[in-house]
Amino acid sequence: MGKKMNLLMFSGDYDKAMAGLILANTARDIECEVTMFFAFWGLFLVRDPEKMTLEDKSIYEKLMDVMTPKGPEQLPLSRMNFSGLGRMMLEEMMEAQGAPKLIHFLKGARKKNIKFYACKLSVEIMGFKPEEFLPEVEIIDAAAYLKDALESDMQLFI
Repeated sequence: MGKKMNLLMFSGDYDKAMAGLILANTARDIECEVTMFFAFWGLFLVRDPEKMTLEDKSIYEKLMDVMTPKGPEQLPLSRMNFSGLGRMMLEEMMEAQGAPKLIHFLKGARKKNIKFYACKLSVEIMGFKPEEFLPEVEIIDAAAYLKDALESDMQLFI
């Protein structure tokens, strides 16, 4: 592989996550190496709802778990969410066009061996545990991310 793309996923919005995963999957299809670095709200995309735990967490960490999306299937839209109604409308419009849902793009990225990194400091601040993420997620610090980004031909912030 000659080219490399790096995406920093900061947003926890369904449509922005969708855009990032569409670009990541497409880049792999044209033989680019792809890394995705998830920070703060972007971490919700790679949380495994089946592995979430409240054990050994502070009250703030427990509140964060209870009050935030439990994984990619619960992400809100960035605009016109309307308590989930907007997202439902968007998904129906996508289905009418034969477009895959976000979860399908995430599964595709996992199958295509796109590298998933989680920001160590974001994970710590938000009170997540490493075992709460998808198995492909590696937790790295900002310096490791920047080294990866500086080796990339393209960097995107979503």
